[in-house]
Amino acid sequence: MSRASTPVIDPVELTRDLIRIPSVTPADEGAMDVLERHLTALGFTCRRLAFEGPGGEGVHARIENLYARRGTASPNLCFAGHTDVVPTGPSEQWSSQPFNAEVRDGVLYGRGAVDMKGGIAAWVAAVSQVLAEGEPKGSLSFLITGDEEGPALHGTKRVVEALAAEGEVIDACVVGEPSSSQQLGDMIKVGRRGSLNTWITVHGKQGHVAYPERAANPAPVIARLMARLNDHVLDEGYENFPPSNLEITTIDIGNPATNIIPAQATARLNIRFNPSHTGDGLIDWLNREAGAVQAETGLRITLEHLCSGEAFLTEPGAFVEAVQDAVEAVAGRRPEASTTGGTSDARFIRALCPVLELGLVGQTMHQIDERVPTAELETLTAVYRRVIETVFERL
Repeated sequence: MSRASTPVIDPVELTRDLIRIPSVTPADEGAMDVLERHLTALGFTCRRLAFEGPGGEGVHARIENLYARRGTASPNLCFAGHTDVVPTGPSEQWSSQPFNAEVRDGVLYGRGAVDMKGGIAAWVAAVSQVLAEGEPKGSLSFLITGDEEGPALHGTKRVVEALAAEGEVIDACVVGEPSSSQQLGDMIKVGRRGSLNTWITVHGKQGHVAYPERAANPAPVIARLMARLNDHVLDEGYENFPPSNLEITTIDIGNPATNIIPAQATARLNIRFNPSHTGDGLIDWLNREAGAVQAETGLRITLEHLCSGEAFLTEPGAFVEAVQDAVEAVAGRRPEASTTGGTSDARFIRALCPVLELGLVGQTMHQIDERVPTAELETLTAVYRRVIETVFERL
């Protein structure tokens, strides 16, 4: 493709085009089509990878994913992101309809403006500018999913597995999550804590409260176990990570009567853990604690676990420093390398290559009136362009 025929893409207009598609997870509604059309025009070979299976709350889901690559040379610099968005909440509370993508006073409003259709559009625009100047010194690729805001069962996780099985080599990856805290470029995410959910059930025996000897009350047993788990100090922290924390998110008995000892009690907890632990190690610990309380009380306790991601850290090195230098050169500030926040699809990509997150300011993501200044989209495009150029110079 000649330089003259390379289309230069406007990041604001592409963001608006993507926002106008109501791709509330797990629906695609044509968002991948828009992206594929632009990438094909830029000379990328696009592959659609659709996976399906049980989704959230047992609902069957079909997830659209896209892997696109331009070039065969090494290194292969990948950009990862998601076109799905969270629900809008009450649309009447928005100052304009959430999928209208209105620009007012230099600010673009719409669901996904920050998280993360704006980031995707900025990287596509940056790539178009790089290609307009000539061929890069390596390959460029995109890994885009429609299943980041949902259970994340049939999105990036499965694409990564498919690429690994094929022997596809990705040398480094930038995830376009809104990593900036207060100002564009003040923070990148170089790691994330792991996340483990556990569902606990104590099985008792229902009976009349006046005859406790004929029943087995699970309520004090669930309380004992929860107190035991809550009081345990998991660790004192890990380099670049805060201490791991266990949070009890619900305790339920569901007994409307005043004169019945309930038959069972349930609880759920979440552990956000640093690299001091693994998901399997924490599961073993939880099972042992429940087994001890079961032995003490005689009531059966069952547990179910779901580890949605292990903790990881991308160590300082050429890739991280290249990104920090590029951000500083354009935005005038050197980003802090942070591991704060929740999980992202970087937890899957780290199996392929070093990965970090760099994107817009996340102050309004998931909120009513999610929005981004159009000037910030332009600046992020310039940052991304410098990142591409700097990474290819150094890797």
